[in-house]
Amino acid sequence: MGRTSDAKERLLRVAGELIWKHSYGAVSVDTICNQAGVRKGSFYHFFPSKAALAVAAFEEHWETRRASMDAAFSPMSPPLERIRNYCRMVYELQKEKRDLAGQVLGCPYATAGAELSAKDEQVRLKAGEMFQRTCKYFESAMRDAHSEGSIPAQDFAGAARASHCYVLGALMDARINNDIEGLSGLFPFILLMLRAPAARPLDVRPQARAVSMAPPA
Repeated sequence: MGRTSDAKERLLRVAGELIWKHSYGAVSVDTICNQAGVRKGSFYHFFPSKAALAVAAFEEHWETRRASMDAAFSPMSPPLERIRNYCRMVYELQKEKRDLAGQVLGCPYATAGAELSAKDEQVRLKAGEMFQRTCKYFESAMRDAHSEGSIPAQDFAGAARASHCYVLGALMDARINNDIEGLSGLFPFILLMLRAPAARPLDVRPQARAVSMAPPA
């Protein structure tokens, strides 16, 4: 029996890393193939275009971080603590990526989605889908927080989107300035938007984690 090829997985991993670190436009198919150790013909066997690879890499990246998202937003934690967990995860993952890559990378979906919003519809739509998935986690936590009396009634879908947009903006600022310290204030500001009691500053010290963290998100 012949050896099973992992060429597709290598293309997905390398493409995700390169596009996230540099940009979609700055990374060529040749560069992706060279770093993945895959022939160009094999690339087009799996993906009809670089955009199709980017979309698949988004989905692959989401799957690697799903367990961490589920852990952060576990219903076993108090609702607002779930949002704190997410904010801490964002900080820790960006710090980890900065230490590895030498720069803050921000959100991969937002970076590529904004770059291609007027150029490639499939990438734009996939980035938006990734945003919606994260917003669902926020919305569920906010509805539970209201049910327990922690926050007042409001448009929870809108509040979830506004909170996520704030996180994305903070991530973009962190990437532009190559500085993650602004990310330590995510949770208190989200509570302010939700009209919740004031929160203590986000504790960004390393913490024991129940599950291993997925590749940076």
